[in-house]
Amino acid sequence: MDATHRQLLAAALAAAERGWHVFPIQPGLKKPPALHGDTARKPCPRTGLCRDGHQGWEQRATTDPDRIRAAWTRAPYNIGVATGPSGLVVIDLDHPKSAKDTPPPGLAAQGVRDGLGHFAAICTEQGQPFPRTCWGLTARGGMHLFFAAPTGVRLRNTEGEHGTGLGWKIDTRAWGGYIVAPGSITPDGMYELAVDLPPVPLPAWLTALLTPKPVVHTTAPPPRTSTRLAAYTAAAVCGECQRVADAPAGEHSKTLYSAAGNLGQHVGGGSLDWATAFEELLAAARHMLTADCDCTDYELRRTITNGLRAGAKRPRIPPTTTPARHGDVTSQCGNGTAA
Repeated sequence: MDATHRQLLAAALAAAERGWHVFPIQPGLKKPPALHGDTARKPCPRTGLCRDGHQGWEQRATTDPDRIRAAWTRAPYNIGVATGPSGLVVIDLDHPKSAKDTPPPGLAAQGVRDGLGHFAAICTEQGQPFPRTCWGLTARGGMHLFFAAPTGVRLRNTEGEHGTGLGWKIDTRAWGGYIVAPGSITPDGMYELAVDLPPVPLPAWLTALLTPKPVVHTTAPPPRTSTRLAAYTAAAVCGECQRVADAPAGEHSKTLYSAAGNLGQHVGGGSLDWATAFEELLAAARHMLTADCDCTDYELRRTITNGLRAGAKRPRIPPTTTPARHGDVTSQCGNGTAA
């Protein structure tokens, strides 16, 4: 084990001593080691660590020094911190990645040039001081602001301005996310801890901005398209939307991805347009945006997009081209896709 290898092991142990749950990241990179997934096409084998249920990097993250030593002895891994299990919310303030990556006009007029400047502007707009907490420098010169997660609220990741995101060049990592820990090394440089303080609780005003507003649907709305579809394709749309509408908690992402994959095959075969498939699935999935579920609007859209893309690579040609009765999808679904 050379000096760099020992340094990475020490950094992983130091993070664990803080109570941060760590897991290995590929040497020199920012991505976790390749792990098997749990999808409809390739389900988890339910063996080894997964014998009692699928275990991804978030579930495998640990503070156990023995497990950390065993893992990092194998290779000079970089260090990932699973923010949710660690009780953290991390605000990631990034730099533009190219000359074309410019702030929106309103921010540019304020002199904002990067995520740090944007976050400072948000603090001023909210009448709040810039938080004094633990923070680190990323390899590309950005900043990680570390906060203790609020109690009673299970925050998820945000990306830029999507959903409840704070905006341009600002991401957040909470449940379902991770950050690259101080001590990790990439071709761009090293991640460093700049101010070593205990993370302060996430301020209430930030918690309010990042908390999704509950959207409760007792039934999924019926398909709204008037596009003429072959009866075979219309029936497939209705069936997959009903499956999404009936998906129980804990099965949302898997069901939505599988349904999108199935309809993506029709998109690839030319019998269904992308926009119709996307909108029908999103409408059926709206019940997932409830106070009792961690799903976000951004995650639903991303899951549908990924599923449609995967399915389109395996085109399915319908057996007939007979239009649906009355010329729309709803005619094939009776009274709609009530959950």
